[in-house]
Amino acid sequence: MIRTLLSSVALAAVLATAPHTTSAQSVAGSYLAGRQAAILSDFEAAARYYTEALARDPGNVELMEDSIVAQLALGRVDRALPIARLVEERGARSQAAHMVIIAEMLKQEDYAAYLARDTETQGIGPLVDGLLNAWALVGDDQTEAAMAAFDDVSEQRGVRGFALYHKAMALAGLGQFAAAADLFENDGSGPLQQTRRGAMARAEVLSQLGRNADAIASLEAAFGSVTDPELDAMTLALEAGETLAFTHITSARDGMAEVFYSLAGALRQDAGADYTLLYGRVARYLRPDHVDALLLNADLLETLQQYELANAAYKQVPADHPAFHAAELGRAAALRESGKPDAAIEVLEQLAKRFGDLALVHSTLGDVLRQQNRFEDAVAAYDRALDLTDPNARGAWFLHYARAISHERLKEWPKAEADFRRALELNPGQPQVLNYLGYSLVEKQIKLDEALEMIEQAVAASPDSGYIVDSLGWVLYRLGRYEEAVDHMERAVELMPIDPVVNDHLGDVYWAVGREREAQFQWMRALSFVDPDEVDGEADPDRMRRKLEVGLDKVLEEEGAEPLKVANDD
Repeated sequence: MIRTLLSSVALAAVLATAPHTTSAQSVAGSYLAGRQAAILSDFEAAARYYTEALARDPGNVELMEDSIVAQLALGRVDRALPIARLVEERGARSQAAHMVIIAEMLKQEDYAAYLARDTETQGIGPLVDGLLNAWALVGDDQTEAAMAAFDDVSEQRGVRGFALYHKAMALAGLGQFAAAADLFENDGSGPLQQTRRGAMARAEVLSQLGRNADAIASLEAAFGSVTDPELDAMTLALEAGETLAFTHITSARDGMAEVFYSLAGALRQDAGADYTLLYGRVARYLRPDHVDALLLNADLLETLQQYELANAAYKQVPADHPAFHAAELGRAAALRESGKPDAAIEVLEQLAKRFGDLALVHSTLGDVLRQQNRFEDAVAAYDRALDLTDPNARGAWFLHYARAISHERLKEWPKAEADFRRALELNPGQPQVLNYLGYSLVEKQIKLDEALEMIEQAVAASPDSGYIVDSLGWVLYRLGRYEEAVDHMERAVELMPIDPVVNDHLGDVYWAVGREREAQFQWMRALSFVDPDEVDGEADPDRMRRKLEVGLDKVLEEEGAEPLKVANDD
């Protein structure tokens, strides 16, 4: 009775925060508004509307669960907790409510209470419950039982590596580094499949055993030539003979945070970002210094187009943390996606000053500058990125490709062509490069046979790319092979039905084969799809209007271009 009264008081405190608005005067109105906000992943609005609805219908369990999910998605476990307790007191089953209550138990390190809990009726799911049970036994100093519990979970179908990864982390957290190393290196069927955190944890374990050389080798095997400040710091310490502390798990609660984090990483491959976010939020609640969980949550929010929340999350990474550069790269992406490119550029320019030796920072800056049509600045950024990149690295193809586009837009064709061809040397047959280079050659009316061959290769590699199929139709048109061009251009419009350039091209092809009425229809369609805010785009609305007025033949004559070829002229 006392607990019910306390929960009711706590719920009343949450409901007291509900604004008294006039926009939703009924339970149904608030619920529907909250539901729509939840569909749009607008968690702030969803939480507000569900709270309003609960204020009017405080006994509605469905509203309680919806409110819990919205609050948990915002990371507000404290606000979700009193509602979750009421859900359980009513005997209702709710994964979200159970997750919140379990999170609070684990936060308080009340492992005895968790172990006494009936996970059949008040659990989260078999895998989560099994791993949390094992970690709770670790926290309750029942080490032998904990290891047996991890082994039991490993018998579940399809999760052996996952369970034994947590067993290895638990052994290392208990100081049993030799046993942990053995498990990392061979779980009975080979080495454990490793995530980034797993690879770094294994290196720390090997270092604790005095095996720094093996630790360095394991990092090289896991990451190859890919590097970043965090990996660099770890490698330098190992090379200097330092013994790395085991930092990944320092308590049973850390292990439980790892359960939620690692499950979130697995879920993001198949589950929705909004659902995955709940696991990431609990991971961070249990371990506030879990920067990987923070970055995961920020990335999920970005995926959900909640850019302000993502930006706020990225900003929480401390400036002295080795992952700060990754957070700032993410923040720049969120700013750009939210329509703040200048702010994104400012973030990246500051990052380039601090991390001037990271090619990724300069290439990302180049990408944003290029998207803002600042091509000279983009070229300079790509130059710096290439200076920091192995010239023969296969991955350098994209830097040459992006710089080539910038040169092409600056009308520096010799430099552009050289970069395009270098990109193909590094990545032969790359369809984007083949298409862009081939299309550019067509537009310049040079090397048309080579251009056709390139674009045919690109179409073979990417037959469902509207841009590439359009290029094939366009080069055939430029070669005077109008009838052959028709099918490809029609296919391109099927793939990209509202693209103004593709529709405009189809209009030209129709005109060339004598289908003038259909050509005019396509030009009108193309004109309707032109974005008036895109001042430097490929689409030319004035030319489309002129073609509608006088026809393509007259426009070509006015431009001093070659007239259309007569059919079967060859």
